[in-house]
Amino acid sequence: MKKLWNQYSYAIILVLLSCSFAIILAVQNSANAQDKYVKVTVSQGDSLWKIAQQYSDQLSISNAEFVSWVKEHNSNIDDQIYPGDVITIPVSKDNSETPLLASGVGN
Repeated sequence: MKKLWNQYSYAIILVLLSCSFAIILAVQNSANAQDKYVKVTVSQGDSLWKIAQQYSDQLSISNAEFVSWVKEHNSNIDDQIYPGDVITIPVSKDNSETPLLASGVGN
C-alpha cells in the first residue's frame, strides 16, 4: 500500500483537488444562476399563463415555453400556483439583457 501511495501520490492528490474544486464551482454557479432571474410573489387570481403575459414584452419565448421553464426550475410548483408562493421566472434582473434560458427550452 505504501509503495502504491509513493508511486501515485501526486496523481491522487491532483484528482482529489480537482474534484473538490469542481464541486465548489458547481455549488457557486447554481446559486448565482438563480440570482440572475426575477422572483415573483404570486397574488390572488394569478396563473403562470397570466404572469407570462405580464412579462411578454421582456420574453423571447412563447407563453407555453415560459410555463414549462417555471415548472422545471421551481421545485414548489406542479400545475397550480397559490397566493404567497415565490417563483423564479426567466426574466433577467437587468432589463437590458435578454432573458436567460436553461438548455432544452426554446430550442
